Amino acid sequence: MTNFAVVARLITRAPRARASIPTRLVHGSTRNEASVCDKATEAQQKVAKKADEGAQTISDAAGNLKDKAKNTAEEAWDKVKDTTEKIKDTVTGKTEETKESIKATAKTVERSMNTKNLK
Repeated sequence: MTNFAVVARLITRAPRARASIPTRLVHGSTRNEASVCDKATEAQQKVAKKADEGAQTISDAAGNLKDKAKNTAEEAWDKVKDTTEKIKDTVTGKTEETKESIKATAKTVERSMNTKNLK
């Protein structure tokens, strides 16, 4: 016989003793202590859940602020571009007016000089 067979035979022939084994509570040595531990665990889980919800709320708020900041920056950039374009148009228009004015004055001076030279 193998060792396993011998051990198995001894176990099956051994007298059975019935012992009262007290049930071991999960947390604590008494039902009252176990109940307190369970309540503490529940409270801890509730706090953790609230913390997760708070973190999600903060994350959402940060995302909204990011979007608002982006939109504000884009609007400001558009206004700067529009203002720059208006300034450019104004300066270009005045330059054209000045150029035409100088040409007209030059023609007047030229006629004046031609008139004096003819005399």
